Amino acid sequence: MSLISIILVICVVGVLLWAINAYLPMDARIKNILNIVVVIALVLWLLKAFGVLDSLSAVTV
Repeated sequence: MSLISIILVICVVGVLLWAINAYLPMDARIKNILNIVVVIALVLWLLKAFGVLDSLSAVTV
């Protein structure tokens, strides 16, 4: 996976998260939980993309 595609995915996720936080009326607690879940998922995806977490490749969803 190229560095440009990784940066593009991070930007798209950031814009989507900003749009959800800015335009969807939600309780502040739900927004915080959503932000935390998205950030954790993005960090795990980055670790997998860089090969740090090779054991995650065996997990199927």
